[in-house]
Formats: sequence, C-alpha cells, structure tokens
Amino acid sequence: MKSLIEEWKYVTGSKFLLMIFIGPLIAALFFGLMFSNNQINKSPVVVIDEDHSVYSRQLISKLNASQYMKVTNVFANRMDPETLLANEQAVAVIMLPNQLELRNLHGKSSNIGILMDNTMPSGLMGVRTAIQEIITTENTTLSMTRLGQSGMDAETAKGLISPLSLQQRMLFNPTTSYVGFMVLGFVNIIVVMITTSAAGSIAPRLRKEGKLFVNGVSPVQLWVRSVPYAILSTFSLMLSYGLLKQVGSMRFEAEPYLFIVPLLVYCFALSLMGLLIGYTAKDASKVGLRSSLVVYPSFLATGIQLTPLAFPMFFQITAWALPMNWLNRLIRGMAFRHGSLTAYSVEIGALLVIIGIASLLIGLLMLRESRKTNSSI
Repeated sequence: MKSLIEEWKYVTGSKFLLMIFIGPLIAALFFGLMFSNNQINKSPVVVIDEDHSVYSRQLISKLNASQYMKVTNVFANRMDPETLLANEQAVAVIMLPNQLELRNLHGKSSNIGILMDNTMPSGLMGVRTAIQEIITTENTTLSMTRLGQSGMDAETAKGLISPLSLQQRMLFNPTTSYVGFMVLGFVNIIVVMITTSAAGSIAPRLRKEGKLFVNGVSPVQLWVRSVPYAILSTFSLMLSYGLLKQVGSMRFEAEPYLFIVPLLVYCFALSLMGLLIGYTAKDASKVGLRSSLVVYPSFLATGIQLTPLAFPMFFQITAWALPMNWLNRLIRGMAFRHGSLTAYSVEIGALLVIIGIASLLIGLLMLRESRKTNSSI
C-alpha cells in the first residue's frame, strides 16, 4: 500500500497525468474531424464518347447518377488516358466505342473499356462495383426488352435472363469509415507510447533514488506501482472513444460500464509490459527507445490499417504477445458488433496470461538483482 501511495503522489505531480489525457484527446479530436467525412462516394471519372448517340448520352447520365462516381468531363475523340489521369483530376477513364447504339439495336455485343489509376487504390473505392452494377442492369434491361418484343412476358423473361439475384449488405461499418480502424488505431498507439514509457521508467527511477528494495524484494510492491498508470490510461481511452463517437461518428454499441472491464485489464497488461521492458534500463531516458519494441509491432501487426489475416501465420501468432492485438479484437467485437462480455473470454484470458507472464518475469528480474546486491554487500 505504501508503494501505491508513493506512486500516486509521483504520478499526480508528473507530466504523465497531462500527457495521458491531452495526447489521446487531441489525436481523437484532430483525426476524428479530419476523417469524419472520409467516405469516397463520388470518385471523379472521365468519359470518352466515340459514339455520340442518344444511347451513349443516356449511359453517361447513368454513370454520373451513381453514388460512387462523378463524370467530370466528356471527350468526343479518343485521347491518351495517361494525359487525362496525369494531374489527378480523375481516377478512371471510361471509353464508349463507336457504333455502340447501332450494335445494341442489332443485338450485337460491344466492349466498353475502363482504365483505372491504381497508384492510389483508395480513390477507386466503389468504382468497380458501380461499373459492374450498371453494365449488369443494362444487359438485363436490353435482353428483357428484346424478349418482350418476341412475345415473352416480363416475369418469364427475367427468370430466363437472371434466375439468381444477389443482395448484399455491409455490416458494422457500412460506409467504410476510417474512424473505426485508422483513427482509432492512432489514438490507441499514442496511449501505448505514453503508458509504456511512463510505466517503464518506474524501476530505473526507483533504482536511481535508492528505493527499489526499500519495501522488500517482493515484486508485489513494484507491481502495484503500475496501478495508477493502468487506471488513468483506462479513463483516457474511454474519454477518447466517447469523443470519437461524438466528433467522428464512430460506431460504439457496447455499454461503457461493461467495456471498461476488458479495457482495464488491457491497460494493466500494457503497464506491466512497459514495466518489464524498462526494468533493466540504466536510466529513465533509455526507456523511450525500448518502448518502440511494443509500439512499432503494435502499429503494424495488430490490425490498425491492415487486417491481421493479410500477414503470414507466423506474424499473426507473434502478435498474440502484444496487448493491443487483443484490444483491437475486443473493440471490433464488443464495441462494433455489440457482443456480450462473456463472448470474449479468449481475448480477456489472453490479456490475463500476458499479465501473469510479465509479473513472473518482473519477479525473476527483481530476485536476480536482489541476490547480486546482497552478494556485493
């Protein structure tokens, strides 16, 4: 208890108290506003119309009416697509061939070309889907019209042309908002940086002050010193998530009083991991460099910008040792899908395992150091 009181007094007078709240909140506010309208619904496209017919103009109107595309310009003659895409005024060029209307009237097929600039794949979001939907609808409409002219009723013609129809729905993040994964990841990474650096400096600071073994050699007296960092990080994350929900319209379906339980376990695991990696540091200034061993892998392999399924199995298993890997799974589960607390016992159990292993290793390091100290005396 004495160690806990001493650490609370130190935390309240240090920069950690301000940084753990101000840093994530600023990131949540800035990035939340920056990406609040990030859905790319109207990607600019250019059309080269070589047919100059009524039907080609109708098709261009349908392309422009799509929620995914906006026709910024129509050219009458063929042009070099590299010229049209050079200044990033468009992400795709759609080419309507000559005699398009005439071939349709005669029941002949035509090839419509689309050239897409894939240097920035995010700008093409939805363009492929929109083109496929429009072309499929046009094919069905033209085929049903011809079958209707031959005397077949509309229902039979539809069953003959498209006996199966596909209806799809995007769940949990239907607008592909960046706030739910990228912005949230930035906020979590900032907390990882601040918490691991602050908790990692506990042992070097106490060693420098000559207080490391003042309350005994038991690792409990050092373990409890991580409590203030875990509690303050938990409340900082909850405030940041609430700000993202208000500013960035982030989906958050879980009850806060339930989600705070796994969040608190996560912050304890993060604090103890910081305490472990900083224990052998000779000076508190060296802890920041060591914390990169947790920060960079957490940013790359835990599902902030890229799903962990994209990595080889070795890297997926390696990420199990990172507390943020399980936090992201809890957020995607409880917060986004509104899952119950009992449904994520695996994630909470993994964090408890990390807490146990980190506590064991800290105890072994303290025991070894205490033996060296006693032998030298």
